[in-house]
Amino acid sequence: MQGLWDEVQEAATFLRTHWTQTPAVGLILGTGLGGLARQIKVDAEIPYGSIPHFPRSTAPSHAGKLLCGTLEGVPVMAMEGRFHYYEGYSLRQVTFPIRVMKAMGAGFLFLTSAVGGMNPQYSLADLIIIEDHINLMPDNPLRGINDDRLGPRFPDMSQPYDRTLVEAARRTTLQLGIAAHKGVLVAVPGPNLETRAEYRMLRQMGADIVGMSTVPECITAVHAGLRTVAFSIVTDMCLPDALEPAEIEKILKVAAEGGARLERLLIQLFRDNKALLTAS
Repeated sequence: MQGLWDEVQEAATFLRTHWTQTPAVGLILGTGLGGLARQIKVDAEIPYGSIPHFPRSTAPSHAGKLLCGTLEGVPVMAMEGRFHYYEGYSLRQVTFPIRVMKAMGAGFLFLTSAVGGMNPQYSLADLIIIEDHINLMPDNPLRGINDDRLGPRFPDMSQPYDRTLVEAARRTTLQLGIAAHKGVLVAVPGPNLETRAEYRMLRQMGADIVGMSTVPECITAVHAGLRTVAFSIVTDMCLPDALEPAEIEKILKVAAEGGARLERLLIQLFRDNKALLTAS
């Protein structure tokens, strides 16, 4: 991590010239969450390519912009599109924006993503509140000499997802009548999807959903001391005995449907928990 601190400070200094508020929450908007981006009262919209040391998003449907403003009165920094290991970036690069959000003053991180559903009780467009994860990425964003200014050498992962926020989200889904489950995410490198045998293995390991993001970001957030909550949209069903070829057009359509539900959930969650999220 040598040099990472300086890079983070350089990016934060640049962003402060465009936005003078202190964010309470960092948001990473995955596939299907463009609607939520439109709910943010944007003060500054900054392309990733103009921010020092930021990678550029190449994934389909990811806009590649950092939005700074407020959501339900809560100051936020929102990534409209994320970075992935499969794009060729190191996990240090993938998680760099998390470091910058922390340096800007954020205390919370909200993660969203599209995933494959392996639990037969799930349906397309269901929302999953992630309560734990299994990391099968071939690298770790904390690998290297530790910089104590960024976080501890051996961060504890017994509660990677904040229990208060997880339960608040669950209550909100019941309040809104939204189909949602608590589940375990397994992270794989991608970009190919899995075989029938691999889905069976991942399910037997204890995972409910499979995706190519979120876990490295959560690990970095825990290291940085950010309270984290994560949500996923089931965009394709990964049941080995009923497996169908994945079609990106269908996935994006389902992501948009689930994204509308997740948008409602997050807006209400911000509204009901404003005091918690903005407490200094």
